[in-house]
Amino acid sequence: MQPRIEIITEKTLVGISESMSLVANKTFNLFSTFMPRRKEIANRTQVGIFDLKIYPASYFINFSPTNSFTKWAAVEVSEVDTLPAEMNSFILPAGKYAVFNQKRSTKQGNIFEYIFTTWLPNSDYQLDNRPHFDILEEKDKKNDLDIEEEIWIPIK
Repeated sequence: MQPRIEIITEKTLVGISESMSLVANKTFNLFSTFMPRRKEIANRTQVGIFDLKIYPASYFINFSPTNSFTKWAAVEVSEVDTLPAEMNSFILPAGKYAVFNQKRSTKQGNIFEYIFTTWLPNSDYQLDNRPHFDILEEKDKKNDLDIEEEIWIPIK
């Protein structure tokens, strides 16, 4: 599985964030809170939902499933006029990404294990210390196997 390499410009996101770890995973609660309220966000620029992760600089060096990181459920906006209650904005910095496309119905094994233990060490790239994110289709349903996801890994 070879990714496409993309360079993005700075993006403004609006959504909800939560501190968590892989062991204390709060993704379901985060998205259960965000998804019914996403239409309250003005000036949306695309239909995808961002599942964004902000890892501390040492996260992958001293990896443990108990390490904390911040996760966002968000959408991209052209500008922030007003924020819905209990939502915040986040500036996603510009940069280069390896983008892996995947359909849920074709998931085999752990794609993240492949990315970090096979693809990245054998590529010409290094992991960059910027947010990681997935872009989910707007119609995302938890058990829908036809949903396509894009996994964006920051590289340099």
